[in-house]
Amino acid sequence: MRVNDDQIEGKRKQTKGDLKKGIGKLTNNDSKIAEGERDKDKGKMQEKVGDMKESFKKNW
Repeated sequence: MRVNDDQIEGKRKQTKGDLKKGIGKLTNNDSKIAEGERDKDKGKMQEKVGDMKESFKKNW
């Protein structure tokens, strides 16, 4: 399976979100935890978009 830019960027955003969440938990910072969750969710959505693009390329 090929990997496109959206999939890579999605994974990067998820990792960034995990890091922010971890820092938020360590520092007991609820806003940083929430920010990490949002980044992670954005990354998951972007990765899904990339998956759909690859699926369309494969089937067309």
